[in-house]
Amino acid sequence: MYYRKKTMEDFPQEQTKIWSCSKEDCKGWMRDNFAFAYTPTCRICHSTMVSSVKLLPIVENSNGDLKLLKDGVQI
Repeated sequence: MYYRKKTMEDFPQEQTKIWSCSKEDCKGWMRDNFAFAYTPTCRICHSTMVSSVKLLPIVENSNGDLKLLKDGVQI
């Protein structure tokens, strides 16, 4: 039987600033350029988050700086 192994494409990675949940049992984290607040809270457990760095594939955010947007929608 013939089996063709698919080659995995290597994506370029870089050190990226992230926010990690401060609780040890929570695995929540987010990229800094996708955060809406200057010091965000965890979406999973609502704890405070701490800034750190992680090696991640490069992802561009086309929306610009989301921290400049106002929270919520005014009616």
